[in-house]
Amino acid sequence: MTDFRDPFDAIKDHPFDDALSERYLVYALSTITARSLPDLRDGLKPVHRRLLWAMRLLRMEPAGAPPNVLAANPARNTTSYKKCARVVGDVIGKYHPHGDTSVYDAMVRLAQDFSLRTPLVDGQGNFGNIDGDNAAAMRYTEARLTQAAADLMAGLDEGTVDFRPTYNGEDEEPEVFPGLFPNLLANGASGIAVGMATSIPPHNVSELIDAASLLIDNPDAEHADLMQIVRGPDFPTGGVLVDSPSIISEAYATGRGSFRTRARWHKEDGGRGTWVAVVTQIPFQVQKSKLIEQIAALINDKKLPILADVRDESDAEIRIVIEPRARTVDPDVLMDSLFRLTDLENRFPLNLNVLDATRTPRVLGLKPVLIEWLKHQIDVLVRRARHRLDKIAARVELLDGYIIAYLNLDRVIEIIRTEDEPKAVMMEEFQLTDRQAEAILNMRLRSLRKLEEMELRREHAELLKEREELTKLVESPTRQRTRLKKDLAELRKRYSPDTDFGKRRTLVEEAAPAREIPLEAMIEREPITVILSERGWIRAMSGHRDLASADTLKFKEGDGPMIAFHAQTTDKLLLATSAGRIFTLGADKLPGGRGFGDPVRSLVDMDDQGQIVTLLPARAGGELLLASSDGRGFVAAMSDVIAETRKGKQVVNVRTGARLSVVKPIPPEADSIAVVGENRKLLVFSLIEMPRMARGQGVQMQRYRDGGLSDAVAFRLADGLSWAMGGDSGRTRTESDMTPWRVARGAAGRMPPVGFPRDNRF
Repeated sequence: MTDFRDPFDAIKDHPFDDALSERYLVYALSTITARSLPDLRDGLKPVHRRLLWAMRLLRMEPAGAPPNVLAANPARNTTSYKKCARVVGDVIGKYHPHGDTSVYDAMVRLAQDFSLRTPLVDGQGNFGNIDGDNAAAMRYTEARLTQAAADLMAGLDEGTVDFRPTYNGEDEEPEVFPGLFPNLLANGASGIAVGMATSIPPHNVSELIDAASLLIDNPDAEHADLMQIVRGPDFPTGGVLVDSPSIISEAYATGRGSFRTRARWHKEDGGRGTWVAVVTQIPFQVQKSKLIEQIAALINDKKLPILADVRDESDAEIRIVIEPRARTVDPDVLMDSLFRLTDLENRFPLNLNVLDATRTPRVLGLKPVLIEWLKHQIDVLVRRARHRLDKIAARVELLDGYIIAYLNLDRVIEIIRTEDEPKAVMMEEFQLTDRQAEAILNMRLRSLRKLEEMELRREHAELLKEREELTKLVESPTRQRTRLKKDLAELRKRYSPDTDFGKRRTLVEEAAPAREIPLEAMIEREPITVILSERGWIRAMSGHRDLASADTLKFKEGDGPMIAFHAQTTDKLLLATSAGRIFTLGADKLPGGRGFGDPVRSLVDMDDQGQIVTLLPARAGGELLLASSDGRGFVAAMSDVIAETRKGKQVVNVRTGARLSVVKPIPPEADSIAVVGENRKLLVFSLIEMPRMARGQGVQMQRYRDGGLSDAVAFRLADGLSWAMGGDSGRTRTESDMTPWRVARGAAGRMPPVGFPRDNRF
């Protein structure tokens, strides 16, 4: 019968925000519990657990598999490598219905010895490298399990953990791995869920086992006691952990923090006083190729003048050679600069956000994580014992039946030969169970030997003894802790710090933060003569030249001198424009003295920023007097006007129609300001009346009815005001008594002393 119901009848009226929030919550919980956060008990996310489980089912045993496995198939140890494509196919087909690329990427990471401190997959082929190159396609690479993976999965066949149906219900998969290998902290984890994330660094296995053993003996052990054992992360790429013990301890106590790590390096002498710095270990998760690109960029951009070259001489081991500009460069200064400017020093975050045994996300400290992991191992130990007790009970039941059969062998044979239903007769006559009677009927004739009877009695006695020990173990928490500590001690032998694989790779050496190295320490200090022409061409000649010599003041036709002064290569030069913007030039970056130099506009971005007002060297602790043509001004510290970019820094906000006209250094001993206007009125006022600002318009220095400001200067009142006399005499005149012109700031002033320059310039 055809159903003619209207599909719109199935529509339900539901608030949109409620429907959206419910669905988003389901998505968020799924991401948190089934994708991004690791399980505290085995340290794995579902994709990693399913990969290892699929490899186990494919019999991809590690090198040195247990003897019972090799006895069944002696060739398996050499043929256990299988194509990664086969593993990925099984995983996405049976257990993890996601993209093959994401699954293969997860498998590749498990095989990278620079990503995992203790790899869980033994890869054969190209699985990528520390330069950041990708692995080969999965059809080319092969893999098998490592011993650590085998340790992590040990006990899966012994009833230690629960299994659940796969997504389609056709197979089963373990909910968690039971093995003793402390994978969560040994290999770490990282992931971003919805509203939360996790970031756990790798650690040294033997240190983790020692800390766990301490908690077995003394569950009330203090956090400080654990920090004496677990010294910090142990990254697969080595490096140096340079945080203080207090910072490291605080991070592990709260489960949140970060660790500052540096590359490991040493100085190599090259003879005749030359040397290079050689980096042999780099921070965790830093790609070597990008690190070298960062260092090369510093050279190309001339951001680190004391650095000359960087070379990658790595083979199987990392070897990055860093060459200084000169043999006189301090190695510590060079490396401190690189630590500050590149990823030779970085921070690895700690966020111990994990899923506990109830699948609840929690941020835990080191001690709670170890305690919860030990609880899981105790549970595994008890479940293994109970599973074994069940096996023993089943076997003892059969052995009891066999022994009864041997004691009454003639009667058993007679019953089998004469009775139509021998099973029922034997069960009634000898008080046998159904399983015992069935087992007796299925016995082979060769088992009737006397030797077999003795073997059965010996096995029976051994099983009874084992059952007694296991019963005591299940009933005694003390025996459980003792057994777990013994098992951990056996595991520690495999990851002992005495072995190359188990010894700590990351050094723990406290160091101060990378210093802010001043430019003077990076540049060789040399005297220069800076020359700026009227048309804006700038050059620097070596040495302090005669500023009046014809050789020094050589210009293009139609050009002439504007500013010339002596400086050092370590100086920063301040270039001020009439628009109120100040640019900063490095004296060491100026073009050489041969020729006419370069246009200063090619060194800074000063298009449409007005005309050049002045160029002067910045002085440490110095101050500038800044004044615009409308008579407004202020005092600015030179350190505040230094710009870090080519665009400069807008310092004076000039008003419409005005321009920045005075930029002069203030002498350290100055206490007064002299201002002269275009109307030839002069006034003097105290320096303390001028505000100190980093940016702005300033205050009115002098009042004008017509015209504006012509010049201003800072001086010491007790020394008087001096100015150059006209002509070629080279003499100066000093007006020692400035009392007639000394008034409050903002006044109009009065005519200057007799002989004051006609151009109204000091």
